[in-house]
Parts: sequence; structure tokens; C-alpha cells
Amino acid sequence: MIDPEAAARNFARHLRLERGLSANTAKAYENDAAHLITYAAMQGKDLSELQRADIEGLLCELHEMGVTARTQARLIAGVRNFFKYLKSEGYVAEDPTEMIESPNLGRHLPDVLTVEEIDAMIAALPADKAETLRNHAIIETLYGSGLRVSELVGLRISRLSLEEGFVMVEGKGDKQRLVPLSPASVELIGEYMNQRADGPIKREGEDILFLNRRGAPLTRVMVFYIIRDLAAAAGIIKKVSPHTLRHSFATHLLEGGANLRAIQEMLGHESIATTEIYLHLDRRRLRDELLSHHPHFSGR
Repeated sequence: MIDPEAAARNFARHLRLERGLSANTAKAYENDAAHLITYAAMQGKDLSELQRADIEGLLCELHEMGVTARTQARLIAGVRNFFKYLKSEGYVAEDPTEMIESPNLGRHLPDVLTVEEIDAMIAALPADKAETLRNHAIIETLYGSGLRVSELVGLRISRLSLEEGFVMVEGKGDKQRLVPLSPASVELIGEYMNQRADGPIKREGEDILFLNRRGAPLTRVMVFYIIRDLAAAAGIIKKVSPHTLRHSFATHLLEGGANLRAIQEMLGHESIATTEIYLHLDRRRLRDELLSHHPHFSGR
């Protein structure tokens, strides 16, 4: 018999200390393990008794509840990691997830902003608000360096070198990389830091670059609202988030002739396969150009 609570606690410790996963990824896997434990209890089974059919039954239940294929695939990944841990620790002899196939998600092509749309967002910044300078610096940093929103809100002043135009970023799995800053970002961050020094700063925000009006670090949700509202103010009808600026950064680099490996390094992708999605984006753009302008494609 497996004590599910003890197994879950040990799994959480394993994810953070031995695997070194980011807090968000570890928490997602812990939630997936908890979901499996609840399902096993409802079936009246010990974790060691679960078979492939039980895992497929869980997926069927999720499907009938209307859970998306993407969420199902993520849960499978978490459950696989849980069973891999249980097997490595001798809790179970077999891994029932080994033959389970993830739902086919297809290739997701994210929305990308044009340079004109990004300029329109910047132009939509209100001139009379104290946070305008900070928000302008945020847009330039997201688009100019391709940061994840979690990386942006975690930027530390102690790891910032405006003179050299670089910042040390802590990405997924606590992996660090040196990221160049655009000249516009350097200028705006310098101006914002002068403004920041005159406002309230809480202890937890002393070394964090971007702060809210109370002097505490910005949250990812707050940055999402900032970007969403600016896109709406600029009249952009696409679904825009901080990640859209990251996608735009990579796509515009590729369109400008940048090497895919260089883009991979700047984005902090562990695998080149993740970066290759931008090749698909670029090919789609080329086909759209042919459909619009080539006489044999456009039917003119």
C-alpha cells in the first residue's frame, strides 16, 4: 500500500530539489498528481494497483467534462512524471502511462503583432499617468528582448548592466542566461529607475526592477492587464498578451534574417524544436504574400 499523502509530499520535494523545476511547472505537476490520487480513491484503488485502463478512464472523464485536449496533454505529462518518480523510488513496479498517447494538439501558431501595431500600443500610453514611463519600459523590454512575463517581473537591478546593455535573466528551471537590451529599453529603464527612486519601495521590491505604485513587485497578472488594455486602446483586435510580444520579437528576428540558433539562445529554449515553430510562422507569412501578390496564386 502506498501512502498517497506521503508520496505526493516526496514527489513535490523531488521536483523542486532534485529536478530543479520552476515553481510554476512543479506546482502544475503536483496538481496533476493530486488529481490522479483523488481519482484512484474514487475508484477504490491504491496507486500501485492502477493500470493503463484506469488512466484512460481518467482521460475519458476529462473529455466528457469538456476539458480541452491541451489541458489533458498537460495532465498526462504531470501524471507520467509522477509515475516515473514512483517507479524510481520502488513504490510501483510498472508505469501504466508508458503506452498512453497524448491528444493530438497540432501545431499552435501564435498571434504576432506588426511593428506598426506595437508602435500603436506605445502611442496609446496616456501622457498624464505616473505609470506610463514604467509601462513603456515594460513594452520595450518584452518586445526588445523577448522575455517571458515571469522573467520580466523577476528582473533584478543587481543583475542589470545598462552601460553594457545586458541583463541576467532567470528563466525556466532557474536557468540563467545573459540577454541583450535594446537601446530603447536601456534609455527607458534608466529614466524609469530615476522615477522609481522617488517612490515607495517595499523590502521585497528593493532589488526588483518593475514595481507597482505601492512599491511591491509587479505580478504577472498585472503585466497581462497592462498589455491587454494598451492593445485595446490601440484598436488591435488580436488576442494580445505579454507572450504575444515575445512571439513578435522572435518572428521579426527571423524575418530579418537572424539565425535560428541565436533566437533559441535569446529566448532561452532548451530545445531547438521549440524555436522551430517560428519557421512555420515565417512560411505561413510567405504563403500569404504569394496568395496576395503572385498572379498564379491570387488568381488574377
